[in-house]
Amino acid sequence: MISIRNISKRYGAGSGSILAVDGVSLEVNAGEVLGFLGPNGAGKSTTMKMVTGFLTPTSGSAVVCGRDVVDDPVGVKSVIGYLPEGAPNYPDMTPSAFLDFIGRIRGFSGAEKKRRIEAVVERVHIGGVMKQPIETLSKGFKRRVGLAQAMLHEPPVLILDEPTDGLDPNQKHEVRNVIRELAGRGDVHSGRAVVLSTHILEEVEAVCTRAVIIAKGKVLVDGTPAQLRAMSKYHNAVTITVIPPLSAAGEPVNVAKDFAAITWVADVEDQGVRHVPVSAAGPAGPRQTCTLVPKGGRPLLADVASFAKGKGWTIETIAVDGGRLDDVFREMTTRDLARESRPKATAGGAA
Repeated sequence: MISIRNISKRYGAGSGSILAVDGVSLEVNAGEVLGFLGPNGAGKSTTMKMVTGFLTPTSGSAVVCGRDVVDDPVGVKSVIGYLPEGAPNYPDMTPSAFLDFIGRIRGFSGAEKKRRIEAVVERVHIGGVMKQPIETLSKGFKRRVGLAQAMLHEPPVLILDEPTDGLDPNQKHEVRNVIRELAGRGDVHSGRAVVLSTHILEEVEAVCTRAVIIAKGKVLVDGTPAQLRAMSKYHNAVTITVIPPLSAAGEPVNVAKDFAAITWVADVEDQGVRHVPVSAAGPAGPRQTCTLVPKGGRPLLADVASFAKGKGWTIETIAVDGGRLDDVFREMTTRDLARESRPKATAGGAA
């Protein structure tokens, strides 16, 4: 549905030019929801604008449903539903007038236009504000009006830039359900290809079948959310809460150092000791919680449970972490910055 090959975008010329997108290659199939992630200025919006034909690539190619964005930009626009960042629209129009306008420029009229408008209005729940000027609407309703216009012509490809920005939790849930329905979640026959830019990692978990992290205009990683979580240092980490033994003075012994002795534990994050009062459920007294980070993602659960039982400690809770997308995101997007900030060695070897 979308095929991007080594696409780049440079603004300006000479030494003062800016390379906003640097050789991005991607393919998106029907039924996929691709989460496009990256810090501010990473090149996400610029890439999406090139795919929609809004910007002309400096080099490389982008093909949408067999149509080249340079050779056939109008054909590309006919098969794409696009929600730009900020959901720009005509503030003096009402949603009713705006969607009627969009329907007409998409080539619909009469009963067909009316049917399509009614369908998207119901889908994004904006029936109650259809006669209000758009400039008077909340940010969330403006975003939903923008989503409605992107869906009006039932396109096979949706490009959504921050689709849930400004929505409350209930609205986000509704929009995410709409996106899942539109994509068909893996249905290569009737599903749509959806690309959504987001800074909300929870959204990737909730909606996306794939995620791409981009920084400085380059793709750093491309995989399923599960594959990205497996790259986290917390993949297969174990968080355990125990009732620690007491010292001769009656104080709880810090067990974090003991956990560090387990062979496949790379690091122990001590979350401290809390005291459970008599009124609470379970025995009163101290509890210590530690997160044990594994070496190379090795499963730790059995080893940790066996170790604690061998010490005679009472295990209150124990859980395995599947990995954290925010951890992978930070690691990937800050790695180059860390390298650039390191002092360079001189010819004599001194830094």
